[in-house]
Amino acid sequence: MPSRDKDTYCIRSVENALFLLEALAEEDSRCSLAQLSQRLGMTKASLFRLMATFESHGYVERKQDSGEYKLGLAAFEVGQKLLSRMTLLHKARPIMGQLVRQCNETAYLVVQRDQDVLFLEMSDNDQKVKVVSLAGRRFPVESCAAGKIFLAYDSRKNKVLIKNHPELATELELCRQRGALIGHNSLGEGSTCIAVPLFCTGNKLAGCLAMVGPSFRMEEERSTKQLLPAIKTAGEMISARLGHLDYNVDSELSVSGSGV
Repeated sequence: MPSRDKDTYCIRSVENALFLLEALAEEDSRCSLAQLSQRLGMTKASLFRLMATFESHGYVERKQDSGEYKLGLAAFEVGQKLLSRMTLLHKARPIMGQLVRQCNETAYLVVQRDQDVLFLEMSDNDQKVKVVSLAGRRFPVESCAAGKIFLAYDSRKNKVLIKNHPELATELELCRQRGALIGHNSLGEGSTCIAVPLFCTGNKLAGCLAMVGPSFRMEEERSTKQLLPAIKTAGEMISARLGHLDYNVDSELSVSGSGV
């Protein structure tokens, strides 16, 4: 059978439905058909038919008085089933919790999606002052420390992005030398992010482990002497559980210098 580009098989109506669900997922609250029509470039009539179908199956909920829409519980249920089957998430979650207990800063599991990075899972701290939750948020891959991990360690997949941003070359080389990257303010003013790569079998990049907190608490000395060693150890432990052989899976996080 002759090979075909996958776009050959795309069904436009299904694509439109998926675009609509993605747009709803990115909204912080309810939104109207007019807003969605302007954002997606689709007619209100087309959107109304799609919304009616989604609503009948519980993927969308509509507020009766305003006619505004938001994602329904069925969409949440599907998302939870997907997360429950993710090997990366299963392997990373307990070690993320251990890292947070040691350092008392928020940890995130980050994956690449197209030309963005998605902050997939969060393990939170009990500090009074926090950076607003990034769980479910997407950022351009070249814009933050977590994203640059993917540029540094998955250059084949990100060849075009790297070519379009030659100014990143020095930073990416430093990242590969240190096995980590520290960034400031790219995830919000006054924020600091420390990111390390996660590897699986065959030395393939599986994701990124990131620690995010307010910069006043993650000053340079604490970041380099306590937080960076801790997150690198956590990343190595997760990688070992994913089949990467350069680390002892039975090792435990060091509690020396803990900020808890």
